Amino acid sequence: MRGFLASSIGVSCAVLALPLASPATAAGPAAGPAVPGTTQSFPLAPLTGSRAPEAATERGLAPQTVRSFSLVGVVWDDPAAQLHGRVRIRTRANGTGRWSGWQELEAQNQDHGPDPGTGEGSSRRMRGSTAPLWVGASDGVQVSVHADESGSGATRAPKLPDGLHVELVDPGRAQGEDAPAGPAVPGGPADPAGPAEEPDRPDLSAPDPAAGTGAEAIASAVEAGLAPLNDWEIPGPWKGPEGPGESQKPGKTPGKDTPTERTRQPYVAPRPRIVSRSGWGADEGLREPGFLYTDTVKAAFVHHTASGNNYTCAQAPSVIRSIYRYHVVSSGWRDIGYNFLVDKCGNIYEGRAGGVEKPVMGAHTLGFNSDTTGIAVIGTYTSTAPSTAAVDALARLTAWKLGLFGMDPRAKTYLESGGGNLYPKGENVRLNVISGHRDGFATECPGRLLYGELGLIRSQAARYQGR
Repeated sequence: MRGFLASSIGVSCAVLALPLASPATAAGPAAGPAVPGTTQSFPLAPLTGSRAPEAATERGLAPQTVRSFSLVGVVWDDPAAQLHGRVRIRTRANGTGRWSGWQELEAQNQDHGPDPGTGEGSSRRMRGSTAPLWVGASDGVQVSVHADESGSGATRAPKLPDGLHVELVDPGRAQGEDAPAGPAVPGGPADPAGPAEEPDRPDLSAPDPAAGTGAEAIASAVEAGLAPLNDWEIPGPWKGPEGPGESQKPGKTPGKDTPTERTRQPYVAPRPRIVSRSGWGADEGLREPGFLYTDTVKAAFVHHTASGNNYTCAQAPSVIRSIYRYHVVSSGWRDIGYNFLVDKCGNIYEGRAGGVEKPVMGAHTLGFNSDTTGIAVIGTYTSTAPSTAAVDALARLTAWKLGLFGMDPRAKTYLESGGGNLYPKGENVRLNVISGHRDGFATECPGRLLYGELGLIRSQAARYQGR
């Protein structure tokens, strides 16, 4: 259950030993300048006419014209505090002047995140946060937050957490990517002048000198030897040292008990095509340097991002860049929380850095981030069914990833709880090898309709392993 940090210095040396990059196996975006993302942060004030502003029971933001953004969330100071209440936003799409209807953010989001007591979970940068919501390119926002009396106990007045801010994330653009499209509900004219970022918040977007620049600030797929530098995807299928694709692993010598050695085990499914961090435009200077690992991967937790379904598959890389920035800059995590993400078209994306074949510790299932991998389907699947393509991608990905570590997708395993609202810290819990987030923590995630597909995913994954 231990976690350990791999230095980015060693990674840089490994990359410099690679041959010159070869063309990507599939055409990626055309060469062109990237546009960095930004985050605007606004404090939420007592609402006009609030009956008890001193109790902080109603806070919000009046309609504002802002710089363009595409994803919104609300954060607060204490990551251990829960927001018992209703968080609603409405937005205005670029260039139309009309506002959307009110949309609700999922307030209980602390179950996604680093385990308590870990270095990442104890960081002073950590904040509480709602789930983010993808709204498309917008230039206006209004926010309303109301405390829920039932969440505060019968003897206490309802109170919201201190330090409430709304975070407006612009994902920027990757090389060759078109300007972002607005949401389905139109909005209003752009205002080039916007608020400055809060000066008292740490600037996590500045590259860390220890992370290096250029070829040294690499995607983890490159570090793992699975894709040449700047490749847009990690090709599949690949079964291991004796299977097809080994020639695509230049300069990599498997060591004892490395993931490539584990691929000699039976029932290892082919690796599916995975879009690398370079492919979705990750800014490697945004995250903390180095990589964090645990001992093995005994289970996969399935999630939904709860960010809404109003995105196209062409927008999925922008959605991921937005979530990445929200997790790191707004919530204070070291990197995006999920190990992998899947869009509604069944495309699979590399998530947290460290190597898609390796036991990278994520921040996805509070209490069960050790010895697991977290896979999030982009969208909200409480009342919307996941696509057949997304379900099949989950089966193919879990079949390959779990097979690397000798795990049967249909089986159960024991995981030690790191603490949560279902299992106390230290309890040895028997869970499905493919579980939903709600199996390890009392939460709606991954949504009722996605959770209902887990039985099919387990059987399909086992079939892909040849069981």
